[in-house]
Amino acid sequence: MRSVLWSPLVKTLNSKLIITRWKDRLLTVLFSSQEAVEAGLEDSASTLGNIYIGKVSRVVKNLNAAFVDYGEGRSGYFSLSDNPVVLFADGRPRTLKGGDEIIVQVARDAVRTKDPVLTANLTFAGRYAVLTAGKPVIGFSSKITDRAWKEGIRPRLEELTRGTAGLIVRTNAYGREELLEKEVRTLMETCSQVLERGRYRTCYSLLYRAEPEYRKTIRSCPAGTLEEVVTDDAQVYEELEQYFSSCEPEQRCPVRFYEDPLVSLSSLYSLETVMEQACQKRVWLRSGGYLVIEYTEAMTVIDVNTGKYAGKKNQEDTIRMTNLEAAKEISRQLRLRNLSGIIMVDFIDMKRQEDREALMDSLRTFVLADPVKTTVVDMTALNLVEITRKKEKKPLWEQIAQAGKEKGETQ
Repeated sequence: MRSVLWSPLVKTLNSKLIITRWKDRLLTVLFSSQEAVEAGLEDSASTLGNIYIGKVSRVVKNLNAAFVDYGEGRSGYFSLSDNPVVLFADGRPRTLKGGDEIIVQVARDAVRTKDPVLTANLTFAGRYAVLTAGKPVIGFSSKITDRAWKEGIRPRLEELTRGTAGLIVRTNAYGREELLEKEVRTLMETCSQVLERGRYRTCYSLLYRAEPEYRKTIRSCPAGTLEEVVTDDAQVYEELEQYFSSCEPEQRCPVRFYEDPLVSLSSLYSLETVMEQACQKRVWLRSGGYLVIEYTEAMTVIDVNTGKYAGKKNQEDTIRMTNLEAAKEISRQLRLRNLSGIIMVDFIDMKRQEDREALMDSLRTFVLADPVKTTVVDMTALNLVEITRKKEKKPLWEQIAQAGKEKGETQ
């Protein structure tokens, strides 16, 4: 394969998760090989992943959508195209109209001027699988390439879901059939309980609360790669001790309570610097090259520059190695900053088709470490590389700006 030439930079490394308070919010930062690869701030106002009984305020036929109130002053967009099956709270299917009470999950937080996106395709995530109540289809992570294993386990999964729900089998499930089946049974029970509660609870009731961000981060780490969780928050420490004690032995991870009075946990891991650099427009590469990251309403644009990098060889080698280093750093920045939607990357032009293909192979390899679905689409005729990354929560810069605004800091 062409990517073999680029493989020395592709390594599977163990990680460490740091959880602390920053700007009065719980901050979670995942480090891999001493580099921050993921960060997120807890937002008490976020409803992402929560399930409610909502009330349809109006149906807009020309949009084939409805707007649904799901709490005091909270309203979301509900696409009828994406939700052909509506979960009525009373369990009786009919044509949707204003005033109907339906069960909805917040699939996407509000972003700038856009309302939250609501869905009836309820999802319940576990370490080995994600149960999808609205789509009774069995799917597998694209990282599981063993077709025989997938076809072998599929009949058992179909039996467990009884055709009433679907599953997305995660990478962690490969080779762990018993643990997968056990988790599917638990997820099915949780889903059943949520739907049952919907029949008896009042409108706007919270039927299911999503896990905190740090639990999601733990769950998304490949099995056996999380070395340690460190926190100086007593409540988080106790919750994680309880959480890991109920896990299977191979899922457990050491949790350390940090209480050094001389050096804070934030200072020890330079978290202030991590957060500051994650908002900067320019990102320097170790070689002397740099990235320029620009946010627009429609997309994120990243420009690659050689900068101070001269290299010991000819210009062609300099460009090739700068692009390689940039591809690796871009994959980290997408995850760290939680950039989503369309990302356009302007790499430095390379003359040889072989070099361009090797760059694309390497970029596709680097983004495989991202737990959020990231697709390297193609290189355009103008040598721009198009990447898409699934939208879930707010980008990190927006989380930081919101936290600063709440603390009354000037921007």
